Amino acid sequence: MIKIYRNFYIILLTDIALFSFSLFSAFKIRYDYGLNQSIIDSFYWMLPLSVVIKIFFFYIFDLYKGMWRYTSTKDLQNILKASTISSLVFIVLVLFKTRFTGLSRSVFVIDLCLTIILISGSRLSVRFFFRYFEEKRSFPELYNQFLFNKSKKKKSRKTIIVGAGDCGEKIYREIRDNSSLDYNVIGFLDDSPSKLGRKIHGLSVLGTTEDVKKYVDNAGVEEIIITIPSASAPQVRRIVELCKQTDARYKIVPGFGELINGNVSLKSIRDVEYRDLLGRKPVKLDNKSIGDYLGGKSVLVTGAAGSIGSGLCSQILKFNPKELILFERAESPLYEIELELKNLFPGMKIVSVLGDIQKKEDLEKAFSIRKPEIVFHAAAYKHVPMLENYPWKAVCNNIVGTMNVVDAASRFCCEKFVFVSTDKAVNPANVMGASKRVCEIIVQNKNRNTSSNTSFITVRFGNVIGSIGSVIPLFKKQIGYGGPVTVTHPEIIRYFMLIPEACQLILQAGAMGNGGEIFVLDMGEPVKIDEMARDLIRFSGFEPDVDIKIEYVGLRPGEKLYEELLTEGEDVMPTDHGKIMVLKSRECEFSDINIKIEQLEKFAKVQKGKEIVEMLQNIVPEYLPPFFEHKN
Repeated sequence: MIKIYRNFYIILLTDIALFSFSLFSAFKIRYDYGLNQSIIDSFYWMLPLSVVIKIFFFYIFDLYKGMWRYTSTKDLQNILKASTISSLVFIVLVLFKTRFTGLSRSVFVIDLCLTIILISGSRLSVRFFFRYFEEKRSFPELYNQFLFNKSKKKKSRKTIIVGAGDCGEKIYREIRDNSSLDYNVIGFLDDSPSKLGRKIHGLSVLGTTEDVKKYVDNAGVEEIIITIPSASAPQVRRIVELCKQTDARYKIVPGFGELINGNVSLKSIRDVEYRDLLGRKPVKLDNKSIGDYLGGKSVLVTGAAGSIGSGLCSQILKFNPKELILFERAESPLYEIELELKNLFPGMKIVSVLGDIQKKEDLEKAFSIRKPEIVFHAAAYKHVPMLENYPWKAVCNNIVGTMNVVDAASRFCCEKFVFVSTDKAVNPANVMGASKRVCEIIVQNKNRNTSSNTSFITVRFGNVIGSIGSVIPLFKKQIGYGGPVTVTHPEIIRYFMLIPEACQLILQAGAMGNGGEIFVLDMGEPVKIDEMARDLIRFSGFEPDVDIKIEYVGLRPGEKLYEELLTEGEDVMPTDHGKIMVLKSRECEFSDINIKIEQLEKFAKVQKGKEIVEMLQNIVPEYLPPFFEHKN
């Protein structure tokens, strides 16, 4: 039964009139406007049949449910399909009745063409009306908008789009189709010679990126939108430098890995940030293999409100799990990430569990009620200097907490358990790194010695840009205060990757793992922290050591000049994925480790820092702690 929408009868009557006019015109054109009585009789009995058939197929293709002010290419495709199929059915029925006696077959072809033209034209005219006449505009404004695609909205900001590709086209189309948006795009800039002088939706590609300053100065451009998500680091740096030479604001569409579901929209646009200057290439994922082990499954993420945990949740939801369980002990961050994810992924089942991995009863209840099939363990204490001062916290949260989650996953027969580790676990020089190395050993040996069917997998990588408490937010705050920016050592280096990139590769490694592997992510080239600090100062519009001072404060407790991804004796092998390697680590007897961890837990309960460090050295021989000053 046809559901009656607003203006349904107006659209229906309009279509009936156009269908009738189309068939009448087809007869007139074919017979040179000379219709004898026989042809007129044929027209009269064919007209109702034609109209009924067309209305039926137009309804089948949802052409009476659309809002014509938003007519799209999809609607035009449906008009083409409905018109073609209805004409074919019409031809077959006329053939059975008349065998085309006294009728020309070209009538049907002309009728089809006229139907498509008239119906499409009527739909587009509605959209045209709402686009140009809905708002009260003067004749000169309508003239400029219609003939020259120029808007004269008084309060809109003159804007230029850098990048005349698919992304730039989508951004401009969204701006153009929404009159409430505060943008007046005057054109595109692009470095491709083949695009110069061409037009996109009637708007010209005015020049290259080198012309940014010219258009800001001469055309009064107030805002620049950079729409090249695939640009390399040098390209983004060059464009940003050109933008900084102007007085205009500039924003960017981030890389594809950062976009939700890969969808480009105005909501994606944000201020340019340091991570855009890294130019990390988009990660190529085997979506089928990831979808096979996540799609339709119940997935639990520990530390779900943390930097990596929340990033994992966003990436997991793209693969349509049956349920996503957010396990987190921080109440407010858990509430916030739940709201954010439900807003970004409406319709997905997202469940928050306020619990602590240090408490077995919290895990027991969550696993028994929710019955997760896949577990990502991202919860951990990670601040190196803090854990140097409180090593018992590293034991309770990182080591004992991991033991608890591993045991729960094994007892409840989860399919896969993916542990998120760190490069600080390699030849650790601090309590945090040593505790994470112990966790790696726990996960590996649990896979070897468990009787359950759970596959236990470890993924090891370095720092991520923008994580909570990391160096970049610290530097930004210090720059905001006017300096100084504190760097521990002029030669200190670290590996960095983007949070979405790391999370995507964790999911990929989870799909590749069969159990017992330690996967190592390709971190690219290391970054000198001193150079990063100087870049951030310049990026903020200041000159390092002139406007903002840099102070070298010395390595903090437990810090190394550089991080490693492999320990001596670990054999690394490539995988089918270019950014993921797998290594075979030495194995320990789980019973021996278990006894030592029990002893660690006893020391942690009475806060025996020195004994904890000594036991960690016993478990992880490559652990070389700095001079130890803890008091028991």
